[in-house]
Amino acid sequence: SRRQRQMCIRDRNMAVDYGTLKKGGFMRQKQKNNFSLRIAVVGGTLTAENLKKIAEVAEEHGEGYVHLTSRQGVEIPFIKLDDIDVVKEELAEGGCKPGVCGPRVRTVTACQGNAVCPSGNIDTQDIAKKLDERYFGRELPHKFKFGVTGCRNNCLKAEENDVGIKGATKVAWKEDACISCGLCVKVCREGALKLEDGKIILDQGKCNYCGRCVKSCPTDAWDSQSAYLVSCGGTFGNTIKEGQYMLPPITSEEQLFRVTDAAIQFFDDHANAGERFKFTIDRVGSDKLYKVLKEAYDG
Repeated sequence: SRRQRQMCIRDRNMAVDYGTLKKGGFMRQKQKNNFSLRIAVVGGTLTAENLKKIAEVAEEHGEGYVHLTSRQGVEIPFIKLDDIDVVKEELAEGGCKPGVCGPRVRTVTACQGNAVCPSGNIDTQDIAKKLDERYFGRELPHKFKFGVTGCRNNCLKAEENDVGIKGATKVAWKEDACISCGLCVKVCREGALKLEDGKIILDQGKCNYCGRCVKSCPTDAWDSQSAYLVSCGGTFGNTIKEGQYMLPPITSEEQLFRVTDAAIQFFDDHANAGERFKFTIDRVGSDKLYKVLKEAYDG
C-alpha cells in the first residue's frame, strides 16, 4: 500500500547516517537520495589515471559531468545512495579517494610552485602533500583550511586560509660578483634596492622577499635562501578577513611544521564548536597566539 511504501522510505532515511557520509565527502543534494561526491585533490593535482577513473564514475554513476570547486576540488554530482559503496571501490581502483566536509582539516590547496613556475620560490606541491599527510581529516571544532602559494604573485591567495604559506626568498648581496648593471634595482617593485657609487644598498624593511632581484641578476651576485611566510586566521566566506603574518620568514621545513603544528593545536585547544580560527584569535587574543607561534618558531 502507499502507506507501507512511505513507512519503508521513512525507515530507510532514518537508517542512513548522513553525518558519516558527509564526513566521507558525500554531500546531500536537494534531489532526494542524491549526493555530490567530493574527491580529495591535494595541491590541485590529478594524474591522467585519476581523471580517467573520475570520468568513468561520472558517466556510470552520475550524470556525465563533474564540478570544479573554488578550492581546486572535483565533485561528482548525482551519485545515488545505493551506489556509494561501489563508487568508492571504483574510485580507489583509479587512485582516487573521497575528500572530507564538516569540522575537520580540508584538502590542502596549492599552486604549481617552483617545479614549474619561473616565479616560484618553494616547492608548493611537496609542502601540500606533507601537510595533507600530517593533518588531512583531523577532527577540529570547525573546518580548517591550508593554502600554499609559491611567491608574492599569490595566485593561491594564501591569506584567505586558516593557515596560509607563501614562498619567499631571503637575499644577501655579493659585492665581488656584482657588475653594477642596476637590473635588480629596476625589477624591485618595493623600492628596497638602490645603486649608489657602484654598490647595491638593500633596505630590509622594504623587502618583501619576492626574489626578483635574484632571478634577474646576470652574474649571480645574490646569495639566496628559500623561506616560508605563514599567515593565520584568514577567511573568505560570510566574513572576509585577511590572515595575519606574525613571524619572520621561516627557513626550514622542520621549523615550518613546528609552526603549523602549534597553530592548529592552538585552534584545537581554544576554539568553540562552530568557530573559525579567525574568531578564536579575536576572542582569545592574537598576543597569546603569537607567543605560542614564536615559541614554535624558536624551537
